[in-house]
Amino acid sequence: MAAANTTKISWRLQEFEAHSSRVSCLALGKSSGRLLATGGEDCRVNLWAVSKANCIMSLTGHKNPVECVQFNVSEDQIVTGSQSGSIRVWDMEAAKILRTLMGHKANITSLGFHPFGDFLASSSMDTNIKLWDVRRKGYVFRYTGHTQAVRSVAFSPDGKWLASASDDCTVKLWDLTQGKTITEFKSHTGPVNIVQFHPNEYLLASGSSDRTVKLWDLEKFTMIGSTEGDTTPVRCVFFSPDGGCLFSGSTDSLRVFGWEPDRCFDVVPVGWGKVSDLAVCNQQLIGVSHQLSSVSSYVVDLKRVKKSGGSVIKGIIQDNQPLTEPKDPKGAALRRNYERPTTTCSSQRVGQRSDADRRSPEGERRSPSEDEADEKVSSAEIHNAEDYKEIFQPKNAISRTPPKISEPFPAPPEDETILAIGRQLKDMMSPFPEKQQAPPLAFSTPVQRVEPTVVSSGKRPAPSVISPAPSDTPASGPPLPPPQTQPPVTTAKSKPQPKIILSNRNEPIGLNVADFLPSSPNNRSGALSDEEALSQIKKGHDTMCVMLSSRHKNLETVRAVWAREDVKSALDAAVSMNDLSIVVDILNIINLQPSLWKLDLCTTILPQIEKLLQSKYESYMQTGCTSLKLIMKHFWMLISDTLKATPSVGVDITREERHQKCRACCKQLKNLSNMVKNKAAQVGRHGSVFKELQLLMAPLDDSL
Repeated sequence: MAAANTTKISWRLQEFEAHSSRVSCLALGKSSGRLLATGGEDCRVNLWAVSKANCIMSLTGHKNPVECVQFNVSEDQIVTGSQSGSIRVWDMEAAKILRTLMGHKANITSLGFHPFGDFLASSSMDTNIKLWDVRRKGYVFRYTGHTQAVRSVAFSPDGKWLASASDDCTVKLWDLTQGKTITEFKSHTGPVNIVQFHPNEYLLASGSSDRTVKLWDLEKFTMIGSTEGDTTPVRCVFFSPDGGCLFSGSTDSLRVFGWEPDRCFDVVPVGWGKVSDLAVCNQQLIGVSHQLSSVSSYVVDLKRVKKSGGSVIKGIIQDNQPLTEPKDPKGAALRRNYERPTTTCSSQRVGQRSDADRRSPEGERRSPSEDEADEKVSSAEIHNAEDYKEIFQPKNAISRTPPKISEPFPAPPEDETILAIGRQLKDMMSPFPEKQQAPPLAFSTPVQRVEPTVVSSGKRPAPSVISPAPSDTPASGPPLPPPQTQPPVTTAKSKPQPKIILSNRNEPIGLNVADFLPSSPNNRSGALSDEEALSQIKKGHDTMCVMLSSRHKNLETVRAVWAREDVKSALDAAVSMNDLSIVVDILNIINLQPSLWKLDLCTTILPQIEKLLQSKYESYMQTGCTSLKLIMKHFWMLISDTLKATPSVGVDITREERHQKCRACCKQLKNLSNMVKNKAAQVGRHGSVFKELQLLMAPLDDSL
């Protein structure tokens, strides 16, 4: 097999255009590892066979961007959640919608099917978690307790517990039948992005933006491990099928961890960017990520990845140091295993709860006629009948999921010329770490790209496939004779620049990396020195160099003021320069240190936040939103209590100054609240962030 004849550990399997607008969520089928669902801002859900170029099926009916998708265990059903809070359950075999569920007031952030019964769990930015019975409309339980958006939910393998992870830095464990919290884990110092149960043992893993993965013993309810070493937030965690190790996915890397003692078995660089989901199939780990309207899939050959040994983690992972193998490689303690009952979370037990626990709040109920009308506009369009029949066979067929016994995904052939150029390009870019995330365009591994054709009726026919370039041609497109005179091929990516300038991209727009290579072929074999690389890169960028030099000089000035005086004086100096980029740089630092914030700092920052939220740069808006969240979380109660307090007798200058600052902050916050409400009506990622801010700023409506 091709996969066995290569020395590659990881490679990109495929890249394709998945939607006509930005992709917002992805999910892999965990049972097969061969099925992929994508949701987009075009309000559609598309289904794909991993490594195949054509869309199998499109699900339509959502009226708002799709924010979350998830398969059930047998991969014959899929649940989707939208930005408005609506949830739809689809039957893949019948190619129709089963149920529309309404109840959340904000974006759906995570969904999960119960391992046995007809139940599913949903979480939202409204901080609520809901358990639904798909057979009856309306939720069964609502679990409240998180103070910020819930990012991930997961059922235990025995179906009795539910784990949730939140932006409030906590992980909660819920008893499904009692509807209450069993315990709460608070050791994370940043938002928790993902939770995952061990497949057999009473063990829970959580990954956080604090760049750690923590492991929790569910018998003693204690933390038994904390793995560090990731340089970026942990986005995915996935236990190996045998439960012997834990895979951690973060930006451009995969780490393999063990516990008791904490140790890192292996670190695999993978160019998948911000990975969204992981699955294991045929001794291969599949990872998927999205950027703008495209989706990429990557493969890691687990046969070449270390899953034992490794060094003990002591603050920083030390992969090259030897470690004496523990007596029990899978954990020093013998833990209880889950029991898989035949029934769980039965409707009889649920029925014992009062009607108040089960009924939907006012405004969330819908009449049967509304539901029927809503489900009539929902449809499943089959684009590839052959693949659909192969994957979603009728219920009387033997197999209802993609075949489990299937060939591993083949690795691309090795090419020494491409590898040598890639190494030289990496050496050239090394003085600029911020550039390293952009993979070389002209020398990347050949992949299939699928460019959809969008017709006026709104339906997407089968995409056309553009063949990959031969390995000896240093160009990302097919060879065009002669390349100097032939106009570039127009694809679906050729679109006008967006109104919002994105904060990150997988590829440099309008930049040919080959232009930075020396023109002489004799220099190709040797690595460039730092001075030569700088000289090559700076050619034709005099204006940018002057701008960066000016920015560096201004930052040095602000730094000197901070060292000589305090953060308030430094921020005042940054504001006086009348350059938002300097303000953003300072805010990005103090946003990470809430202890630096004081009330007088808020009076300076709030007017700047108003400018940042109106900026055309996405990174500026993100920084402004982060600062506004921090102010609301840490200072709103102080501001509100100060303004509502009764006047004191006598003269209190300190109190008067505090009251004046609080009044100024409240006025600014009310102005910002109106702006946030307007922007929350937008669709897509930006509307999602502003909708979350709108919920956080709701107390302003009741203020004085």
